[in-house]
Amino acid sequence: MPKYCVNCGTEIPEGVSTCPSCGTESNNNPQTIILKNEMNGKNGIGTAGFVLALIGLFVSWVPVLGWLVWLLGVVFSFIGVFRRPRGLAIAGLCLSFIDLIILILAASILAALV
Repeated sequence: MPKYCVNCGTEIPEGVSTCPSCGTESNNNPQTIILKNEMNGKNGIGTAGFVLALIGLFVSWVPVLGWLVWLLGVVFSFIGVFRRPRGLAIAGLCLSFIDLIILILAASILAALV
């Protein structure tokens, strides 16, 4: 089992009592180093933006509710683009812009009818 320096983390060869890179004396107790993976694979705000954009696609014909859901979908998806993984956040932005086109068409049709 390899030993690692407590100070700098460099592997210490067997039979050597000092670290070759920093010179720290090592004791004979083996050290366990736990590496933490920062990438957990979740982007909750991007997923929420995608879901709101998808819901906004179906309720875009409702004047106030459609606008509110669209706005929340755009904001959450835009924030989610700056976090990893970005897939659903980008898809949410694309759906939000499609939804914006539908909202503009619905508003213009509503205005023409009034």
